[in-house]
Amino acid sequence: MRAVVFEGYRQFPVLTEVERPTPGPGEVLLKVAGAGACHSDVGLFAEFESDPTGLMTPPFVLGHENSGWVEELGEGVRGVEIGAAYLCYGPIGCGRCPACSRGQDTYCHRPTDVGYLANGLGRDGGMAEYMVAPVRNLVPLGEDVDPVAAAPLADAGLTPYHAIKRVLPRLAGGGRSVLVIGLGGLGLVAVQILTALTGATVIATDTKPEAMEQARALGAVTVPGGDGQVEAIRDLTGGRGVDAVVDLVGATPTLALAAATVAQRGAIVVVGIGGGTHPWSFFSMPYEVDFTSTYWGTIEELHEVVAMYRAGQIRPTIERFALDDALEAYRRLTDGTLSARAVVVPHG
Repeated sequence: MRAVVFEGYRQFPVLTEVERPTPGPGEVLLKVAGAGACHSDVGLFAEFESDPTGLMTPPFVLGHENSGWVEELGEGVRGVEIGAAYLCYGPIGCGRCPACSRGQDTYCHRPTDVGYLANGLGRDGGMAEYMVAPVRNLVPLGEDVDPVAAAPLADAGLTPYHAIKRVLPRLAGGGRSVLVIGLGGLGLVAVQILTALTGATVIATDTKPEAMEQARALGAVTVPGGDGQVEAIRDLTGGRGVDAVVDLVGATPTLALAAATVAQRGAIVVVGIGGGTHPWSFFSMPYEVDFTSTYWGTIEELHEVVAMYRAGQIRPTIERFALDDALEAYRRLTDGTLSARAVVVPHG
């Protein structure tokens, strides 16, 4: 079968022929419906000098944001219907530690025993015609959901959802506000989640006018990057600052923006892996601000994200690519010329 393979760090992936996988005990074979192209993949082949985790050893098939139809059942698998559509929770932990027991495989206590992070991150993923996944990781989509359009929920939906749940207590009550920094695939979904779950004023910022236009259409108040950005955001809150910041970039300038605009007793949650740093001192940030980072989310939360999708509360904007054009999708993602989430459709 054809697949997009990551062969080494600082090497652009290749579209090549690989052997079709066979599901083992407790696993299923999925006929891939859609595989989202994520900037985390760009980190592997364009930004990282080497493996930052020790758990992503090439070669492996890319694609950690996947949906598909069950094609074949491995030994011992029950309760799954051949041909049914599922979203695939990407992280894979040991399945036995406290973190995995609560569905948070991202924080598995024994990652070295597993040997990889996720489908598409150390283990073969879904940027291919077929993929294998643990049956435990399947989240049903239902017959009335287009699995291709739903594929980004596995990361671009789940990751901001998990982060936003961390700051929801700060947004309960009247007159609250929240800042979303970075309006890529995750940021635009974050705007939708915040609008659905809170009554807070959602302020969104980016350097791309077209991204801010999309955010405005989703109900956000937008502030462009550049001179006067901090002052404009503070003016929107009466000078107080925002109650929460969701930073989908994580670069040094965005961390500085978060620190300069958050209110006392507010919260900053950093999602983006932009490699930024921010100096801290007792007086460089407002008092009692919670500053935290997150990584992906839990499988239980992915069920909740799918429920929001089915209710029409979130709709990732996607651009479909044939598998033959998957490398072009990655080129455009690297160049920053995509205005939607690229989803590769192997059987389109």
